[in-house]
Amino acid sequence: MPGVGLAEVAEVAGRIAGNVSRVLVGKPEVVRVALITLLAEGHLLIEDVPGVGKTSLAKALARSIDCSVSRVQFTPDLLPGDITGMSIFNRQTSEFEFRPGPLFANVVIADEINRASPKTQSALLECMAEHQVTVDGATYGLASPFMVVATQNPIEMDGTYPLPEAQRDRFTARVSVGYPDAAAELAMVDDHATTEPLDTLAPVTDARHIHAVTEAVRRVRIGPEVRQYCVELVGITRRLPELRLGASPRATLQLVRAAKAQAALAGRGFVVPDDVQAVAVPVLAHRLLLTPDAQASRRSTTDLVRSLLGRHPVPSPARPAG
Repeated sequence: MPGVGLAEVAEVAGRIAGNVSRVLVGKPEVVRVALITLLAEGHLLIEDVPGVGKTSLAKALARSIDCSVSRVQFTPDLLPGDITGMSIFNRQTSEFEFRPGPLFANVVIADEINRASPKTQSALLECMAEHQVTVDGATYGLASPFMVVATQNPIEMDGTYPLPEAQRDRFTARVSVGYPDAAAELAMVDDHATTEPLDTLAPVTDARHIHAVTEAVRRVRIGPEVRQYCVELVGITRRLPELRLGASPRATLQLVRAAKAQAALAGRGFVVPDDVQAVAVPVLAHRLLLTPDAQASRRSTTDLVRSLLGRHPVPSPARPAG
């Protein structure tokens, strides 16, 4: 497919957003973050209490793209091989054959990811960072595009295991769906009374088109001032007294990629500081760990990132690079 322009990026994103919004009513900000993660070629973590539409969001996003989709229900007895695949002995050939697992799809829905053991959760580390899987010493490449959309319940709930820091860092963004307002909930009741919107959801684009769109997002320019701004924001998190773990260099790269996607959604071929600020909370907050004192004072990493954005100087002037 020939290269696409920014107008087409916005048009494709609009179609996907409209499709997803038929299922997840009244949550445009949540849909925006999901789209930015898709355009940034990242992975999305959806965290919230049961029943607010986490899995529905993941399914709606996957069904909006005509591509291969797999869903894994994470449970305490799930094993790493159940996800990656495993080598099976073939008696006819007297050789071991690799049987691919559900990771070999364009979109992988990892439902209730933190109900599986840390050993099983770690099976996703390689595929999310390197788009490949290694089993029994052999390495297998994954499909392109490749996206993990994971849902998880708050760690305070029974039967959950906290995600390891290394795995949280591999998710480009985290989003919380939240409860709908009264009008949106009433509309949901009306829409779901006779039919299930997910059952009638049809694809509005395909994997080949998404690949071309993400290539266009990569070409969005980011000037030296804005690049420096991203580096400074992430660097400050490593020095905040309220945090025992700041954001990693991977977070800087994801922040830049998400800002490019935000700029593309706005129809701009270059990134401005507002784009960085629009994606900073979902990209950075889930990577930070509070100190015990900060937790006791009921501070949140989301509050810290917002406070940081409010007091750190914004670069000026912000001009397109080149």
